[in-house]
Amino acid sequence: MNLFHGIILGIIEGVTEFLPISSTAHLILFSHILNIPQNDFQKLYEVVIQGGAILAVLFLYFRSLLQERFLWPKIITAFFPTAFFGFIFYRLIKKIFFEKQILILTSLFCIGLIFIVAEALVKKRKISLRKKLVDLNFLNALLVGLFQSLAIIPGVSRAGIVILAMLLLGFKREEAAIYSFFLAVPTILSAVVYDLYQNRDLLSIVNANQIQILIVGTFVSFITALISVKWLVFFLKKNSLTIFGWYRIIFSIVYFLQFALL
Repeated sequence: MNLFHGIILGIIEGVTEFLPISSTAHLILFSHILNIPQNDFQKLYEVVIQGGAILAVLFLYFRSLLQERFLWPKIITAFFPTAFFGFIFYRLIKKIFFEKQILILTSLFCIGLIFIVAEALVKKRKISLRKKLVDLNFLNALLVGLFQSLAIIPGVSRAGIVILAMLLLGFKREEAAIYSFFLAVPTILSAVVYDLYQNRDLLSIVNANQIQILIVGTFVSFITALISVKWLVFFLKKNSLTIFGWYRIIFSIVYFLQFALL
């Protein structure tokens, strides 16, 4: 893995981490296209650059998080199921889930299809999107957390499943997106810290060139995540999730062709 690879993957991480399209699936696919070997450093790199994406959220929403303290207990409530299942199934996730391309492909396709169906129900007024974050209660938060725990399956998309859950609960799309950003802070930070702890032996043997790649990739992830986060909130104020649903379906087909036929 070289600096060019690091920049490309940093861009992909920053752009896709908070969009409902699965950053994991995109990183795996583009690593395959770029012929990046799946070694320990590459796996470490994918963990570290998530920190850049989280810094983007903190940069944009730190003041909001301080002001809206009523959300903190609900963020913790929603975080707990993911933390529990992520810890229990950590080895299964890393050793098996991430190696099963059919699982990733199926997740991409099925969640995309659910997006389209959910938005069709909204259009038919079967689901009314009126709620704001001030309307979020502990039961809602727990349900969102249970949905988010499904994101331990690669291809589901943590951001996507959170936004979908809140859509089904009647929250406005942009409000759901913002809550997914807030919930990402403890969720991704804890995952990064735990992954780094599990790979602490590797940290001691990283060379100067690899450190440079980590720093550049994290910075690129931070910058592109800033743009992606601001764009998503702007987009969802006037548009639906349908385009992301179709994107996921098309991407799953591309994903299949890349891994199965080439």
